[in-house]
Amino acid sequence: MKVVIRADASLTIGSGHIMRCLTLADALRQHGADVLFICREHPGHLIGLIESKGYSVVCLQFPTIECETTLDDVAHAAWLGVSWLRDSVDTIDAIKETQPEWLIVDHYAIDHRWERKLLPHVGKIMVIDDLADRAHECSLLLDQNLYENMESRYIGLVPDHCVRLLGPRHALLRPEFMKAAKNVRKRDGSVNRILIFFGGSDPGNETTKALEAISLLRRPDIAVDVVVGGANPCREEVKTLCVLAPNTTYHCQVGNMAELMMAADLAIGAGGSTTWERCLVGLPSITMMIAENQALTTEMVAKSGASKLLGYSTNVSTEQLANSIQWAINNSLRLKEMSDKAARIMESTIFTGISPLLAAILGEENAHT
Repeated sequence: MKVVIRADASLTIGSGHIMRCLTLADALRQHGADVLFICREHPGHLIGLIESKGYSVVCLQFPTIECETTLDDVAHAAWLGVSWLRDSVDTIDAIKETQPEWLIVDHYAIDHRWERKLLPHVGKIMVIDDLADRAHECSLLLDQNLYENMESRYIGLVPDHCVRLLGPRHALLRPEFMKAAKNVRKRDGSVNRILIFFGGSDPGNETTKALEAISLLRRPDIAVDVVVGGANPCREEVKTLCVLAPNTTYHCQVGNMAELMMAADLAIGAGGSTTWERCLVGLPSITMMIAENQALTTEMVAKSGASKLLGYSTNVSTEQLANSIQWAINNSLRLKEMSDKAARIMESTIFTGISPLLAAILGEENAHT
């Protein structure tokens, strides 16, 4: 089976779309699929990372002039870097020789117009979405996030025949997390180790804010792991701060995030795909929203009691963050409850994992892991 994935990473988009698509690509490849990525060369792209995993990538050129959007465009249209029509033509050119059975699209800037242009050139289209803010022309849709109106979010936005896989139980989680989830330690709420991670790019440099907040507490006895992505423009600054801070370890573009999360007693980070990784291993967290598209899910997780949400990162000062960390340290019972509620969100994921999605793409008989 030939599968094409159209997804991008950038300083604006972040790394989450590519990372979850890599998880899906790995699972498909294990079942014999030949997977090709199509990515535009935005600043902060992860094309090198994709290729290092053994996948071929068709690189679409980044435009030399800024893309102008119109009133008819979707909310995140500018994230393509070109018009949706230009991108559809570029993608068609890229897959002419491939003739894939499936085209998987994970991009907030793409909607039904782009998808209809591609349909004659592919077998079926799968869409990965979180926003439910535009119509799609697809046979399969995955939204792995948590919402109050989850079951009704895509009514009228996808065809009646479209199979919808909705909720965290369908989250695209790497095998290392699924393995870790079966051996999660029971947390007692004490804080001896803190994990800081604000996504692959962290455009607002919230990592530095978190390091400064921890320094205000003057707790050298608490170990700190700091993780940044290879696309983080401030990674050298962060590395220097980690060297100067006591009991602090710097990590860049890691492959052992599950291990780091299992070792941590408290996480400080953003919303996005990492939310489900933290929840799966029962890691309590202090969260901030670094993008508007993270708001609904991040708020829902906090409402469930699985995290402490401080709001948008731009409105959170270093002192406020320090106070919240101190609150977590002082409230071991509340932190233990947070851990239990986080794990509860993902209980069914441990048993189902990615199998229903693979079944929808590959067919029931070929999807068992």
